[in-house]
Amino acid sequence: MTTVCLYARTLYYPTGGGHLWVYLNWALGLRAIGCSVIWLEEGHPCTPAHELQAYIASLKSRLEPYGLASFVALCSSTGEPLPQDALVGCLDLEAAAEADLLLNMMYCLSPEVVGRFRRSALVDIDPGLLQTWMSAGKLSVARHDAYFTIGETVGKPGARFSDVGILWQYTPPCVALDWWLPHKNTADAPFTTVSQWNSDEWMEDLGEVYVNNKRAGFLPFLDLPQHTTQPLELALCLGDNEQDECVMLQSKGWRIRHSLEVSSTPWDYQHYIQNSWGEFSCVKPSCIRFSNAWISDRTLCYLASGKPAVIQHSGLSKFLPDFAGLFRFSNLEEAVSCLKKVSTDYERQCHLARALAEEYFDAQKVVGSLLEKVLV
Repeated sequence: MTTVCLYARTLYYPTGGGHLWVYLNWALGLRAIGCSVIWLEEGHPCTPAHELQAYIASLKSRLEPYGLASFVALCSSTGEPLPQDALVGCLDLEAAAEADLLLNMMYCLSPEVVGRFRRSALVDIDPGLLQTWMSAGKLSVARHDAYFTIGETVGKPGARFSDVGILWQYTPPCVALDWWLPHKNTADAPFTTVSQWNSDEWMEDLGEVYVNNKRAGFLPFLDLPQHTTQPLELALCLGDNEQDECVMLQSKGWRIRHSLEVSSTPWDYQHYIQNSWGEFSCVKPSCIRFSNAWISDRTLCYLASGKPAVIQHSGLSKFLPDFAGLFRFSNLEEAVSCLKKVSTDYERQCHLARALAEEYFDAQKVVGSLLEKVLV
């Protein structure tokens, strides 16, 4: 049996149900094709033992329904030892490093940790951003045996950012289809999305510095609710000026929920998506500038649930449709048109959404293909 150690960063984010699914879909896909999965997290040695123990217990409770709670391993973020009394019931790095493959999905593992594994693969889930961070010296990535990216344009001729001297292999993002089955909803359900809103994220591109968060992405589309009869709901972590932002968005016609109310656990997040009419979302400005044909792990969960997704166009794709289960818009007028097309052909679009997930993003196919390439 092949054992894969998947490195995730969820330990210190106990209320991020959607964030957990980023890694959970990969882990469940690996298990579905017969792999044994170890869930590796970094702990900070400065975290008091009782707090670290609470974080670990919380993570295990979130992984328990998926059969992964007994396979959590911890390593130190600095190399300094972690408090041993907090690690009871966890695997250590020595045990984790016996795996056939380290699948690193969060970049920042030290060369010492990565080097302990017989084979290692990095999965870039931030195409364009990761390469820009590396080019600017803001992020140092340890050497791996193979490098994968979910960005179709990464390392290709005409890409708007450097490949940083790495041979990138494309892999689709994935969704564990058996855990995301089509779900019927009520006729008055809204289009929704779940997101951070006003994060303090800045990027520099061609000498220009710009804010790179969801708020900036949504700004050109704030008046959308006034141009459609479809209810539109945003589940957000609003951050600074929460009350003012909430009032502003509601005055434009958006329904607003706090993301903690609907997505603090992986099952809450799943319930929220599966009881939506579909997804409506804009992308961060970097996706438009990089033209990386990015699609989010969240959107895949909508598609797999049989929910059509209306998302902002992020670049030409070899396979992503613009008007079939997945709709991609570039301006306000197109967004209005896409929402109307979904509503007038809803049942068919639901079937097309699920079919798209099955054809391109099935976790079993995606992880199987990746393993064939890296375990040679």
